[in-house]
Amino acid sequence: MTKADIIEVIAKKAHLTKKAARESIDAFLDEVIRQVEKGEKVVLSGFGTFKIGKVKDKKGRNPQTGDDLIIKSHKVVRFIVGKTFKRLVK
Repeated sequence: MTKADIIEVIAKKAHLTKKAARESIDAFLDEVIRQVEKGEKVVLSGFGTFKIGKVKDKKGRNPQTGDDLIIKSHKVVRFIVGKTFKRLVK
């Protein structure tokens, strides 16, 4: 399912135009990204939680040369599935 598919479904279910549905989804996604970027957790009850995680330095290997290297610590976005969503998928 693509973003365009989701927009179409939301437009039908919420009785909106596709433009209004797209603007709503874009506003929602922009705000989720903005909050996570600031380091805030975004909790959507029943769906899941988006938050920033940290990855420590770790050993790696250059696949082209085979040389060992250190992959520096960095931040990643984590998604933890909510209980309701998890139950539906099992």
